[in-house]
Amino acid sequence: MLKQIRPAIVMIVATTVLTGLAYPLAMTGVAQALFPHQANGSLVEKDGKVIGSTLIGQNFTADKYFHGRPSATTGTDPNDPTKSVSAPYNAANSGGSNLGPTNSSLITRIKGDAATLQAQNPNTPVPIDLLTTSGSGLDPDISPEAAYFQVPRVAKARNMDEAKVKSLVEEAIEPRELGIFGEPVVNVLALNRALDASMTQ
Repeated sequence: MLKQIRPAIVMIVATTVLTGLAYPLAMTGVAQALFPHQANGSLVEKDGKVIGSTLIGQNFTADKYFHGRPSATTGTDPNDPTKSVSAPYNAANSGGSNLGPTNSSLITRIKGDAATLQAQNPNTPVPIDLLTTSGSGLDPDISPEAAYFQVPRVAKARNMDEAKVKSLVEEAIEPRELGIFGEPVVNVLALNRALDASMTQ
C-alpha cells in the first residue's frame, strides 16, 4: 500500500512547492525587476503620499473635476453591519450591479443621471459611458467623448477658458494599445491632476 501512496504524496508535495511557492515567487521577482511600478499597483503619489492608482477609479463629485463612470460597488453599512450601502469605487468589493436592462431601479437611475447631465450640456448627446457602470465598478478611464462632454461644466466651475480645458483633455487621451487594441481612453485621475496643475502655472 505504501508503494502506491508514497508517489502520490511526493507528487502532491512537489506540485504544491512548484506551483504554490516557486512559480509565484519567481513571477513576483520578475515583475518587481522588470515592471516595479505596475507590480506595486501603479500607485500615484503627490508630495510623498499615495493619492490613488491609475488602475482604480475615484469618486470625483465636485463640478470642478471631471467625473468617471458610475460605479455600482457597495460597502458595509456603518450603522448596520448586516446591510450594504452604495460605496462608489470600493476596491474591496469590485463588481457590477447585475441589474438587467428592464430593471426599474436601473432605468430610474439612468434616466435621472441622463437628465442631470443633459442639463449641464444641453446641446450635446450624453456619452453612454457616463450613464453605464463597468463590470468591475472600478473603471479609471472614460472615453474622449465623455471627457469633452464635461468641458463646459469644469470650465465654468473653475472660471477657465473652455479651449484651455479642452486642450488638457486632448493631451490626456491615451491611444489604442499598439495602435490596434481597444479604444482611445482618458484616465480621469491623470486628467484631474493635470487640471489642478494648470491652475498653478
